[in-house]
Amino acid sequence: MSAAPAIHIDDLAAPRLPGWLRAANRLGRPVASRIRLDEDSLRAAAQRASGLSDFGDASFREPLRALLRSLECDARLSPFGRVATRGLLVQLLTSRLRIEDLIARHPEILREEIVRPIVIAGLPRTGTTHLHNLVSQAPELRSLPYWESLEPVPPPRDRVAPGAPDPRIARCAKGLALMHRVVPLFPLMHEMTPEARHEEIQLLALQFSTMLFESSYRVPGYRDWYKAADQRPAYAYLRRCLQALQWLRGPRRWVLKSPQHLEQIGPLLETFPDARVVQTHRDPVRITASLCTMIAYGMRMNAARVDPHEVGAIWSARVEDLLRGSVEQRHLLPPGQVMDVHFQEFMKDDLATVQKVFEFAGQPWTEAADRAIRAYLDASPRGRHGQIDYRLEDVGLDAAERRRALRFYQERFGVTSE
Repeated sequence: MSAAPAIHIDDLAAPRLPGWLRAANRLGRPVASRIRLDEDSLRAAAQRASGLSDFGDASFREPLRALLRSLECDARLSPFGRVATRGLLVQLLTSRLRIEDLIARHPEILREEIVRPIVIAGLPRTGTTHLHNLVSQAPELRSLPYWESLEPVPPPRDRVAPGAPDPRIARCAKGLALMHRVVPLFPLMHEMTPEARHEEIQLLALQFSTMLFESSYRVPGYRDWYKAADQRPAYAYLRRCLQALQWLRGPRRWVLKSPQHLEQIGPLLETFPDARVVQTHRDPVRITASLCTMIAYGMRMNAARVDPHEVGAIWSARVEDLLRGSVEQRHLLPPGQVMDVHFQEFMKDDLATVQKVFEFAGQPWTEAADRAIRAYLDASPRGRHGQIDYRLEDVGLDAAERRRALRFYQERFGVTSE
């Protein structure tokens, strides 16, 4: 049976939103300005929701304030987006309160060791998600399912009987169902399910210093703050979160993944000095087209207006930043702690690639790991949701110009053009 033709998204600039969302935005305009996105209101709401008051170290407040300024001045939020954004920020602050409360009640958490984490660092669309999901199937390893990334510590009301499902999973599924009603093509770009392995970028967001917000909102002011800021406090807080989660559910060796690590090798290694870093590589021009399209498409969730050419300009520059960071900071990685995975080779034999990653990381290839990884491959054929036709012109970019701009990266790592 022949594959279905790739889908071209032709409404990036003028999104065709569901009727209920158009109505919500129209009817919500008169009250949208009363939805507060100031620090005092958000902190108070999180304290009410959790019944807790201690947010821990105050270093999160500067990035939070930078984000709030940019959300107000730059983001062009729709009424629905403003409500959803307040909900997200309150949830992040609530999760931070619960983590700090857990550590206060169990200070032994801070004695947990984060040993030789396997860190997958690569741009989106380079195979990072597939590799992350495969490696994480090994029962001896610890990873972060999406539901846990959203609510790392359960609220007291979630008293789960042995063998019963965690209520956080159902809440996550409900949120994903809403998202997919607005962006139904998103699973073709990046499949998300409650149990799918997720990036720790959601934990970095508890410090409010992360690329997560750039990818969801038009926040150039926050982006400029983030690029100039020292990210060591954010990575230190990530370690604190991993210690808490490891103490709650174990086991002891983490599999992590995020594109932002590409330009943060220094803070990453200072925090996890024995990390084993796997960098994925693929034609950066092709990646730029798909990443910019994905971000422009996703922004319809929260923005009153989306300019795909502006998204293209911003995110083609950020792709270049990330790749330049990976080139300039490669010398910080001891040769025995870094491995390169090229997309074409990975796609030819993904199981063999995962076995090489295990060998590089010094992780035993057990019968249980082999069985779990093969079962995942059988249940998750690539392209099962269909494909998107990504075009640079849709986001205002020129292929020849991008090829010239990104040649430094292709030459450094021997990345072929597609």
